[in-house]
Amino acid sequence: MLTVSGKGLGRRRPLFEDFSIPPPVEQTGDGGPLTLRDLITHVVCQEVVAFEQRQQARRLDRVLSPREIGEGVARGKVSPEGRDPKHAPPAKVDMEGAVATAIEAFIDGLYLVIIDELEYRELDAIVRLGPDSRITFLRLTFLAG
Repeated sequence: MLTVSGKGLGRRRPLFEDFSIPPPVEQTGDGGPLTLRDLITHVVCQEVVAFEQRQQARRLDRVLSPREIGEGVARGKVSPEGRDPKHAPPAKVDMEGAVATAIEAFIDGLYLVIIDELEYRELDAIVRLGPDSRITFLRLTFLAG
């Protein structure tokens, strides 16, 4: 599994919790080189699918354990996540639009991609992934003035 992390320049805390995704098909035997563009597309698609699964799970009522209730109280919100589908239909994510936005943001220099401590600057660069590679998206901060 590949580990994905997000960091921001000048921030101590990560942008989001690390998560794991399966490697792209290009790395599992289908052949062909894997470009940075392909990798970004793969990560975005995996996250869109995960987001839709989380949304579907939130529509179901579930029983909370005493520990989950205690954690919810500490956070200030206890919720079994059950939602009425008539009042809160799940948002549909445009997968192609999400990929296009991520690619455009990379082209515009809003973030860098670092794979196993090696920075990639070109979308058509061939990337090499190991079985436990770490992919870091580093959000850049621009100075105003």
